[in-house]
Amino acid sequence: MLTSPAMAVTYPIDPVLPEITAAFRTNPVVIIQAPPGAGKTTRVPPALMEDLSCRQGKIVMLEPRRLAAVAAARWMARQLGEAVGQTVGYTIRFASRISPATRLEVVTEGILTRRLLDDPTLEGVSLVIFDEFHERSLQADLALALCLDIRRGLREDLKLLVMSATLETERLAALLGNPPVIASPGQSFPVTEHHLSAGERGRERTWEERVTGAIGHALAETAGDILVFLPGSGEIRRVAARLADSPPAREGGLTVHPLYGDLPFAAQEAAIMPGRKRKIVLATNIAETSLTIEGVRVVIDGGLTRRLRYDAASGMNRLVTVRISQAEAIQRRGRAGRVAPGVCYRLYSPHDFQTMTPYPPPEILIADLSALVLELAAWGIKDPASLSWLDPPPAPAWETARELLATLGALDRRGDITTAGRALVRLPLPPRLGCLLLRAAERGCAPLGADLAALLSERDIRRRAPEDRPPAADDADLAARLFLFQDWRQKQRRDEKTAPADPAALAAVDRTAAQLRRLVAGSLPSPAVLPGKKPRGPAARRHGPVNNAGNEKHQEGKEEAIAALLLHAYPDRVARRRDGEGNGYLLSGGRGVRLPGESDLKGSAYLVVPRLDGRDKASGLIHLAAAVTEEVIRRELADRLTIRRRVAWDRQGGRILAREEECLGAIVMAERPFPVADGEALPLLCEVVGTREVLLDFRPEVRQFQGRVALLRRTFPEESWPDLSEAVLLNDPEIWLAPWLTGIRTAAQLTRLDLLPALRATLSPTQRRLLDERAPIALTVPSGRRLPLDYTAGPAPVLAVKLQEMFGLAATPTVAGGRATVVIHLLSPAGRPVQITEDLQGFWERGYPQVKKELQGRYPKHPWPDDPWSAVPTARTGRRRQNS
Repeated sequence: MLTSPAMAVTYPIDPVLPEITAAFRTNPVVIIQAPPGAGKTTRVPPALMEDLSCRQGKIVMLEPRRLAAVAAARWMARQLGEAVGQTVGYTIRFASRISPATRLEVVTEGILTRRLLDDPTLEGVSLVIFDEFHERSLQADLALALCLDIRRGLREDLKLLVMSATLETERLAALLGNPPVIASPGQSFPVTEHHLSAGERGRERTWEERVTGAIGHALAETAGDILVFLPGSGEIRRVAARLADSPPAREGGLTVHPLYGDLPFAAQEAAIMPGRKRKIVLATNIAETSLTIEGVRVVIDGGLTRRLRYDAASGMNRLVTVRISQAEAIQRRGRAGRVAPGVCYRLYSPHDFQTMTPYPPPEILIADLSALVLELAAWGIKDPASLSWLDPPPAPAWETARELLATLGALDRRGDITTAGRALVRLPLPPRLGCLLLRAAERGCAPLGADLAALLSERDIRRRAPEDRPPAADDADLAARLFLFQDWRQKQRRDEKTAPADPAALAAVDRTAAQLRRLVAGSLPSPAVLPGKKPRGPAARRHGPVNNAGNEKHQEGKEEAIAALLLHAYPDRVARRRDGEGNGYLLSGGRGVRLPGESDLKGSAYLVVPRLDGRDKASGLIHLAAAVTEEVIRRELADRLTIRRRVAWDRQGGRILAREEECLGAIVMAERPFPVADGEALPLLCEVVGTREVLLDFRPEVRQFQGRVALLRRTFPEESWPDLSEAVLLNDPEIWLAPWLTGIRTAAQLTRLDLLPALRATLSPTQRRLLDERAPIALTVPSGRRLPLDYTAGPAPVLAVKLQEMFGLAATPTVAGGRATVVIHLLSPAGRPVQITEDLQGFWERGYPQVKKELQGRYPKHPWPDDPWSAVPTARTGRRRQNS
C-alpha cells in the first residue's frame, strides 16, 4: 500500500482492499459495489497500482465527468505526495496532465473510446477501470463492449474492473462471465429525512420558492454546509439570485457556489473545496457521485434531473426535466452522511419516492446513437449484435443513426466507414458539428466554424426573458447570436443589466471555441478527405476562402458563410416557408415547424434549423435557425437535389396536372409543367374513376347493354359471362377502361367518353354473337313494328306495347333461348300501362274483357273487338270497321 501523510484518513473501503488485490491475481475481471463515500474512486486504483508491476503496464480509469476525473487525479497525486501529472495524471477533453512516468491515468469517456479506436490492443495498458458504471452513460457502455471485444480476440491479459454505487449486479456479472463481486458497506453515519411536499406552509409556491424555503429551514435548523440538487444551470442561477438577497448572504456569513458541468474548473473546484464561511452548493446531478464536497452535512433534494433523450420526431437529442430514480435519491441522501450525521430535506412525499423507477434508464436506450454507430463503424462493426452489451442499442435508433451518418458522408451505402467518417471520429464533437468544423477548415474559415460549433455545443448564450416579457425578435436567429458572441469577445466587457447575454455561457463558448481553433490548427486532416462535394469555379471563388468572421467586410457575406457551413452539418434540416404562413415552414424531412413569435427570421424563404423542439409531432418549434438563400442551397447541396416527376389530379380544375419538380427531400425548390404520357396518365385516371371523383356517363344504351349481359349471366350460369355491374366495373376500371383512355386528361373528357365500345370489348366474339341472338335489343310484335326491349327494369326484359298491336298472339315472347320470359306492359291508346303480364293467353281470356269494358268508352275510335284472337293487330290510332 502506498503511504503518505495524506493517507492518515481511513475510508470504508480500506478493509476490503487486500481482497480486491488478491482477486485480481487470479481473475481478469472484478466487480466492486460500494455506495458513495466509500472511497472506491481514490483508494482502489492506487492499491492496484502498487500490486501491478511497471512491466505489466499502466492503469486507465474511466470517469464520466471532467470535474470528477481531474479531482480524483489530484487527490490521488496528493496521497503520493506528488504533483498531478507524475505517477498519477489525467486526460480530459482539450486538456492533459501526464508524463512518461504516469502509471495511473484518469480519463473521461470519450477519451478512452478514441484511444481504443486508435490502438485496438491498448498497448501498454494492463487494467481498465470503469468508475461510477451505474450511471450507464453511452460512452461507458460502448467502452466496456469494446474492451470485452479486445479481451476475446486480442488481449486475454487485459484486466477489467467495474465499480458501481448502485447497480443490478446480477446482470452485469452475467455479462462479464460471473467474476468475483466485492462489496463495501460505505459510510455508516445516519441521515435524518424530512419530506416537504408542495402543499405545506399554507400555499402553493413556485418550485424555486419551495427550494429557497427549504434552504431557509436548513440554515435555521442545522449546521454545516448545504448541498442542493437542482435539475440544471437555469434553476441554479434563479435560486442563486434569490439567495443573494437573503439576510445571511447580505451579512457576509454565507457563500453560494453553483456547480454544473459548464462552469470553469476554477469555479467548480471552489464549490467542492472547504471554505471559511458556511457554504451552499447549488448543484446538478454532477454531485451525486464521484465528487466529495467537503463539509456537507445537509442535502436538499429537489427530486428532478435533466436527461438527454433522443426525439425521433426532431431527429435529435434534447434535454428533458424528469423525476429522479430511487437509486439517485438514495445517492443524494448519502451525501449528507459522508463525514458525520446529516439531514436530508426532500421536496417530494414518501409516496412519490415509492413511485419512482428503481434505476435511471441507460443512456444507450434513450439517446442519439450517431456517435456510437460511427465509432463502431471505425471499429469494423456494422451489426451491434456482434458485441456484448448490458443493454443492446435499440434497432430503430441504430437505423436512424446510420441514415444520418450516410447523409453526412461518414458511411457508405454498405454501412462501412468512409475516409471522411474516420476524420469525424477523431473530433471531440458530435458527428454533425464535426462535419461543420471539417467543412470550415476546408473552406479556409476554421475560426468561424469553431465559433459556430462552440455555440451549438454549449448552452444558449442568450438570457432567458422574464415570464412577463416576450422574447426578443432574434431569439431564434443563430447568426445574431454569433455576432453577439463575437462582439463580446472583442470587447471582453458587457453591462450585465442590459446585455441580452449570459456572461457565464459566453465564457464557456469562448473556451470551447478557442480549444476547437487549436484543434483545427494542429490536428485536422487534409481537405481531400472531407465529406461532400467541393464547389468549383465561380462558386468556389464566391464563397471562399473566408477569413476569421471578425475580419469579414460585409455582414451579408458572414451570414452566407454561416448558412453554407450549417447546410453541411444539417442537410436534413433545411426548411421552406409555407405559402400563406408567416411563421410556418416545411422541413426537407417532411415535418412542419414554426418560428417563435415575431422572429427576425420571419419572412425568410429558406432556413437551416440546427435546433428545434420535437415535443409537438405535428409542428415543432424552431429554437435556433439561420436564413439561407436558394442560391446557397443549390450550390452547397447540389448533389442532394433530385428531379421528381409528379402526375396528380387537380380536383378544383378537374384535370391531370403534370409537374417536374426539383426537390430537396420534401421541399420543392422549383417546378415546371411537362406533357404527360398515356402511361403516366392512365393509372391516375383509373384511380379517379374508381374513387367516384369523376362520374362516368352510363347512358341508356350502356345500361341496356349491361342488362342484356346480366340476363345471360343469370340464365346461362354454365357459361363465363362477365359481371358488368357498375359497382364491379368501378372497383376495377384498369381491367376494362384503361385501353379507351388514350388522350384523355380532363374530367370533361371522361364524362363524354362512350363506354359502350369498352364494355363490348369485354366480351369475346362468340359472346357478342350470342348476346345479339339471345338478348336482342328489340322484338317484332304482331302489328309488324319492331319495338325495343328494356333490360334495365328488372331481372326480366320488358316489352312496352299497345294492347291493339298484340291482337291474335297467344304465346308470351321469350328470349335467352327460351330461358327468360318477356314481361309485357300492355298500354292504352294513350300509352299508359293497363296490364302487366307474363301470361298473354291468360290475359286475353280473363283480363281483356274487363279492360275493354273500362276503356272502350274512353277510346271509342280504337278497335275493341269481342274476339281478340281473330282481330287484326294494328298500330293505328284511328278506328277501323271490323266484322263483329
